[in-house]
Amino acid sequence: MTARSTDTTVSFRHPFMLEPFDRLQPAGTYRLVVDEEQIPGLSFLAYRRTATMLHTPAISDADGSHQVFRIDQAELATALESDAGSHPVQSEGKN
Repeated sequence: MTARSTDTTVSFRHPFMLEPFDRLQPAGTYRLVVDEEQIPGLSFLAYRRTATMLHTPAISDADGSHQVFRIDQAELATALESDAGSHPVQSEGKN
């Protein structure tokens, strides 16, 4: 069976939380790796996702140590959508 990995990035403008994390993650750009395997027996080439992994900390904050978390693709999509639609909280007294 043929497998492939896609290495890309996702960016958050605001701190965010996903199920596998034990604390809020800061805003930034994160490395995202998606593993897929070929679906055999079809008359066309198709792949199914087998894993989605997010690397922390953010690329700009990398200090040599990092962790890889297996995450749910749907949860990630919801978090990115929420981040895009959210507005930063302003301090009192500022307009």
